[in-house]
Amino acid sequence: MMTQTRLPLSRDRILTAALALADDEGLTALSMRKVATRLSVEAMSLYNHIGNKADIVAGITDMVAGEIDLPTPDFDWKGQMKTRSQSAHRVLMRHPWAAAQFQQPRAPGPMMMEYLDATLGCLMAVGFTPAQADHARNTIDNHVYGFTLQRLVRPTRTREIARAAKKDLKEIPKDRYPSLYRRTEDLARASTPEVDDFDFGLDLILDGLDAMTRK
Repeated sequence: MMTQTRLPLSRDRILTAALALADDEGLTALSMRKVATRLSVEAMSLYNHIGNKADIVAGITDMVAGEIDLPTPDFDWKGQMKTRSQSAHRVLMRHPWAAAQFQQPRAPGPMMMEYLDATLGCLMAVGFTPAQADHARNTIDNHVYGFTLQRLVRPTRTREIARAAKKDLKEIPKDRYPSLYRRTEDLARASTPEVDDFDFGLDLILDGLDAMTRK
């Protein structure tokens, strides 16, 4: 009778299991014990490869950064940055816990450093100084992370948006807040989905940055 060979435990295997667990149950449910259970090993055996839960969180956050399409120095830098930012938004939506982790003050891992380096390199290649490139990257990423976090908690389906707007409308004095009332009224009457405004905000930022390169 043949016995099944168990794959040796490694940091990569642990982080892959932890990433799946975080995606399924969230970071609050992540623990060394639960990761060990997924791998059918004892929790103590993880410590040969992983320091603690914080080390796991840092590791899986870096893995997520590795999924984002990287920009390259190109004449069409706006297209490169738009593709990169859209990719970041899609990736962070796949890993709902990660957008908040991307903003934590920790030393970046190798994949995050590659992501940051490629972004800065794309911007510097068209004439931005290192400081300007970093300010531009930070402004773009504030939009990416902020929009993603809002999208994760707000309703997205037309029917849900209309239902929430109808409820909000009852709490808005029309005479005192006419513009807010009008906008909420539009949402309450909506029968078709509105155009996703992620690109709207992103285009405003990129157009503003483009204007800087033309001065």
